[in-house]
Formats: sequence, C-alpha cells, structure tokens
Amino acid sequence: MASFTFSKSSVMFLPLVLVTYLVAATSAGNFYQDIDVTWGDQRGKILNGGQLLTLSLDKFSGSGFQSKNEYLFARIDMQLKLVPDNSAGTVTTFYLSSQGPGHDEIDFEFLGNSSGNPYTVHTNVYAQGKGNKEQQFHLWFDPTAAFHTYSIVWNPQRIIFLVDNSPIRVFQNSEAIGVPFPKSQPMRVYSSLWNADDWATQGGRVKTDWTKAPFTASYRNYNANGCVKSSAGSSCASGNSVNDQTWQTQELDSAGRNRLRWVQSKFMIYNYCTDLKRFPQGLPVECKR
Repeated sequence: MASFTFSKSSVMFLPLVLVTYLVAATSAGNFYQDIDVTWGDQRGKILNGGQLLTLSLDKFSGSGFQSKNEYLFARIDMQLKLVPDNSAGTVTTFYLSSQGPGHDEIDFEFLGNSSGNPYTVHTNVYAQGKGNKEQQFHLWFDPTAAFHTYSIVWNPQRIIFLVDNSPIRVFQNSEAIGVPFPKSQPMRVYSSLWNADDWATQGGRVKTDWTKAPFTASYRNYNANGCVKSSAGSSCASGNSVNDQTWQTQELDSAGRNRLRWVQSKFMIYNYCTDLKRFPQGLPVECKR
C-alpha cells in the first residue's frame, strides 16, 4: 500500500515556559530500553532481546505496559498484531495519557469481535478531563494476520491518527473557538489487553469465550520521536539533526486529504459529529467547522 506524505510549514517554537522541561529525543526498537510492563503478573512479556512484546488476557487478569518517558508533543509509532480468531469481549489499547484530575488522553482502542467479523477501531481525544469525541472505524485488512503500524502525531496544531501511514482522523486545535486541546500536560504511552465484554462487542451482547484463552496481542517496532519531559534540556525546536522534526508541524497534503476522505467514506462506522440523538441541543462547536 502506498504511503502518503504530509506538507510542512515553518517550524513553530514551543512556548518559552516549556523550554527548560523538554529535550528532543528519539527511541526505537528495544522494549527493554523504552517500556515498563506495569501489570498482569507475567502476562506481559518482552521477548527476542527486546524486539517483541506480548500482552495476554485470561479469565483472571489482563496485562499492560507504559513508556519510560513522558512526552509533550510527539509522533508515536507502534506495530501491532491483534488477538486472532474469536476476540469478542477483548479490548486492546494503544494510547497517550497524562495522570491526575483533568487528564489529557489520545486513544486507539481495538474492540474484538466474534470470528469472521471485523474489529472496531475506536478513537477518542480527551482534554482537561473531557472526552466524548469518538470516531470509530473498521479496517481495510485483517489486523490479526500480520503486523500493521498504528501512529499518533501530536503537535500544537493538531492530532493525526494513522494506520500504515494512512490518515484516518485529524483532530484540529480549535482553542480559538473554545474547544480544549491537549497541549500542557506531558503524557506517557500506554497499552493494555483487558476484558470488557459488558460493552465492547456489539454493545455487550457477545461475551468473551474463555475456552479460547489466553488471548494474546503482539507488539514490535516501537518508535517515539518527541519532546521528552526533563529537568534540563532544550525545546524540540532545537534542530537536533538526530531527530526527524517534521511531526512538529505535520499536516495533510492533498494526497493525505484524499486518503482521509476515502477512509472516512468507506470505513467510518461512527462519528460523534453526526450524532444528533446524542447532542439534541446541537452538535459540538468543532463539528461545525
């Protein structure tokens, strides 16, 4: 599948108040260096010298991990191979999140289904503790048959969700019209595999079949290119030649916009911006742009 490039405008410098807390950094390829398995009692495993990570779920527990670093703006790429066969009731997540009240969050969630039915890719954006900005998709391939790359680009202007470098969603910074945007709270990368059969598959109608356990999702080629929270350092606009800085101002070019329209017309199955039943008093203001 062809990849799609993005146009780049002039470099935007981060606010001066952030300069002493950020240092541009890239990490790639070794889970031992970049990731901590944080829960699951050995259900999360780093294998092949740090090149592969697996999370498992059984009827007793799921599992999860988080990045060692916190980022304030970044491009995060991860290759995933999702739970195969009957994955109903399971949820595999890949997301960015801050901690505490009023948290920020940028979500990929993969909702399993019964054999032969497609996964649902659930996306959401939280800013200052408020979400309710869901878009959902099916995919144009089987995400359990091979590894595919899922990416989050987060810069001061926008958030771009990509699958195999094809944009599926863009959430613009609309603070000018009163819409909160995640821009001040550093976030870690998280992933988990857990049971949510009360809602995940067809609204909870299809339950997890524990005779198929353990369920396993696999990860490789983690790459984080971003601004790492640090007590000393320089802003991401420092021009460090080691790092690819294009994500800082990344936006869709004409090919990317065409690809986005194709994905959304063919594979989007829910968009909060068209849900008049949910918002009877009027759609959120950013939906009208």
